[in-house]
Amino acid sequence: MNTPSNLSVIDGAYKAFIVGDIPAVLAVMDANIIWNEAESNAYADGNPYIGPDEVLNGIFARIGADYEYFNLTDIKLHDMSNDQVLATLRYKGKLKKNGVVLDAQAAHLWTLKDGKVIAFQQYVDTKKLADAFAK
Repeated sequence: MNTPSNLSVIDGAYKAFIVGDIPAVLAVMDANIIWNEAESNAYADGNPYIGPDEVLNGIFARIGADYEYFNLTDIKLHDMSNDQVLATLRYKGKLKKNGVVLDAQAAHLWTLKDGKVIAFQQYVDTKKLADAFAK
């Protein structure tokens, strides 16, 4: 069996997230994925999230609870050495609690092994996120 390319795995994960297919996103994760949100991000309170269930409940469910909509846009994938893929993108969303519309620059560093994501590190403008939640 051929292992899919790292870029195709991550591209598929983003395409699934964009259409709300969270099970497909979770399916590309290794059972022991280590997921870290950016330091100072409110969701970093659970770092590291270990395994798809922790990512689902600690990150994805909270995004769904906090945002009226949350979109990933301007996604550009960059194949790197050491089985890593860097994604540069923007978060565009609207908070439920105060109606603030958010547009933040972000980057995601994905590490893969045998076609599965084994690690994820988020980088984002945490001040912009904190300011939006504080309004």
